[in-house]
Amino acid sequence: MTRRSLVIAVLWTVVACRRQEPGDPLRGLSAAERARFDSGRVVFDSTFTPEVGLGPLFNARGCGACHDAPVTGANGDEVERHAAVFHPERPGLPCDVLAAQGGPVFQDSVTPALRAALGIDREAVPPGVTTIARRTTPDVLGFGLLDAVPDSVILAYADPDDTDGDGISGRPNRFFDGRLGRFGRKALVPTLREFNDGAFQIESGITNPSVPVEGTVSGDSFPAGTDPAPEPELGARGLELTDAFVRLLAPPAPLKPSREARRGRDAFTRSGCPACHVPVLRTGENPIPALRRKEVAAYTDLLLHDMGEERADICFGLATPSEFRTEPLMGLRLATQFLHDGRAKTPEEAIELHGGEGAKARDLFRALPAADRAALVAFLKTL
Repeated sequence: MTRRSLVIAVLWTVVACRRQEPGDPLRGLSAAERARFDSGRVVFDSTFTPEVGLGPLFNARGCGACHDAPVTGANGDEVERHAAVFHPERPGLPCDVLAAQGGPVFQDSVTPALRAALGIDREAVPPGVTTIARRTTPDVLGFGLLDAVPDSVILAYADPDDTDGDGISGRPNRFFDGRLGRFGRKALVPTLREFNDGAFQIESGITNPSVPVEGTVSGDSFPAGTDPAPEPELGARGLELTDAFVRLLAPPAPLKPSREARRGRDAFTRSGCPACHVPVLRTGENPIPALRRKEVAAYTDLLLHDMGEERADICFGLATPSEFRTEPLMGLRLATQFLHDGRAKTPEEAIELHGGEGAKARDLFRALPAADRAALVAFLKTL
């Protein structure tokens, strides 16, 4: 082996053995996949302006404006307003997501042109809607692996009638066309591509080939001249690259656990947390080798669980107001606010706020000795 070859081999060994940091791509990408990942990061980090399609209503000027703490693709401190109306007396269509009135996401920012035309600073929620949900920014690290988990794996954990009597009755949400949902706090969106494509229009007002129609202002069309950019405002190539970036983001590698954290992992199990926060899911066949037949320490079953009336806010698809998808715990150590609405500021507080199907695990946590409770939290902070 020549000296140059030896140096290259050593460098590759260092790269291969280097610990993956949050924001890194999955291991094992081809050169072409890595190139798409890098190009997609550029689109994800782009700052849009009204001249290229931002708004007229928006929550953020680009994906990276929200998913930025501490790295691109991670969490953010933004909190959005969502609204819907639950009609339990309508068994076929119980959830009105207020699509005709601008819902379910009501944007908090407007472009100067829209402000000048209508004199508003944000989109108004329709009169009479009493429940407005707060939604924090989730991280998207490792979401490509979640997308690659077969439906059959998720459905294997479903027990809507609690036939085993353990008090846990996870059930799937389904999209409007019947497909199994998995993304979003209510698990309505079936695929990562739809999740990504829809976010451009919903969060930034950027139309694209998948979502070619602009939104509205509480149901009314935008006034003439307030949306000067031609449609679609982002092309198919931009969508494909963004999807590649998000799809190929690695989940944060768990930290090496201390002795206390290892004890906390046992306390996590004894408290019954894995009944919903399933530690490991396995992906199936996939055209991308880095996503194929991989185990992901996701700590979720991607199912809906009733979290009790105190946590209830809005319905979404089949999800009732008190039902939420089990939050993946991978990357939890990067978060600074917890639960779907950010009301919990620490992991301990998040556990204490569990109700409904989570009440038993909460009570078991409370019953642990103080040292074991601290150890359980130390374990969570390694994820």
